Amino acid sequence: MIASDPGLLVVFWDGLVQFLANGLTGATWWQAMIAALVMTHITIASVTIYLHRHSAHRSLDLHPVVSHFFRFWLWMTTGMVTKEWTAIHRKHHAKCEHAGDPHSPVVFGIKKVFFEGSELYRAEAKNQETLDRYGHNTPDDWVERQIYTGRSRLGVSLMLILNVSLFGAIGLTVWAIQMAWIPITAAGIINGIGHWWGYRNFEAADASTNVSPWGILIGGEELHNNHHTYPTSAKLSVKPYEFDIGWMYITMLKSVGLATVKKLPPKMAYGAVKPVADEKTLEAIIANRYEVMAGYAREMRAACQRELEGLKARSADVGPLQVARRWLHRDHDKVPEALLPQLALARAEHPVLDKMVTMREELRALWSSTNATREQLATDLQAWCRRAEDSGIAALRDFSIRLRSAHA
Repeated sequence: MIASDPGLLVVFWDGLVQFLANGLTGATWWQAMIAALVMTHITIASVTIYLHRHSAHRSLDLHPVVSHFFRFWLWMTTGMVTKEWTAIHRKHHAKCEHAGDPHSPVVFGIKKVFFEGSELYRAEAKNQETLDRYGHNTPDDWVERQIYTGRSRLGVSLMLILNVSLFGAIGLTVWAIQMAWIPITAAGIINGIGHWWGYRNFEAADASTNVSPWGILIGGEELHNNHHTYPTSAKLSVKPYEFDIGWMYITMLKSVGLATVKKLPPKMAYGAVKPVADEKTLEAIIANRYEVMAGYAREMRAACQRELEGLKARSADVGPLQVARRWLHRDHDKVPEALLPQLALARAEHPVLDKMVTMREELRALWSSTNATREQLATDLQAWCRRAEDSGIAALRDFSIRLRSAHA
């Protein structure tokens, strides 16, 4: 019929061209790009809420409907399998920055992780020992076994067909953006940059950094140092100026009964100042040791600034002190080796700073000790407080008094 009627042939051809150009939605290119950004953001939310916080760290429980939606969406947009991602991420925490870490810039180099992070992921996903050891308590139902696992190409192929159907030829670009989004943002930026560059709120044992205080584009995962400090927390922001959009979505799900939060970052509680630090004080300090050390670091930076101002008033050399203000509060193994002589010089020339570094290490010993009894540690804490308050250093005195007001 169409072939014998030129008018119908023209209509059919025009319709086909229109479909290939704009798809079923008739969307323009910029509308298709907006749709791509929305869909990639849903993918990021699925990774951070479902794979990361729910599956890998069990920091929250999700309603089965929400959980399965995330599984299905990730299968369509990334082809990732829950057990594989969960196992690889758990191994990353277990081996962080050491041999066996699947994607550490310290081990592989920043270029390798940033540009080839997805290749490192796929290689580790084939390691059955990793899956067996770290992939426990992940979905193992019929859908997971028969559809999602082993059929990743089917999911992303269906996504390609859907995108082309909805947006026409530009749907190919939409699909390409979706396929590149997680390798770039998660495998490259978070696994790479998040262990190489940024700021640190806490001296976690690894090289993790916060890439940005506003976790929006990558769902809150930008706050990577916070996460490595408190890995089982459902909330990644800890400072008043930080924002975790993933946590905002979790609170929305929680408000309608679709999520249950199990763990949040600990927060030191303060009350009346005790005459002496006791075992409850010790318990509070150990439970909140990262926050305690972050507070101590602020005092050290302030002390460096006061010493620096004194040198500037005398027109003296401020070079070593400027280095000290930037690095003295950091753990020794996190300081570039080339700067260590300048830090040593700053400590030698400024007894206040030297004393604060020494006292910091003595304070850290309270939770690093493995053979001291609880009573002995409480006695050691009392002795530390006495030395701090008798040191003649205002920052140490005030810090110690504040510690004596802490309680569990």
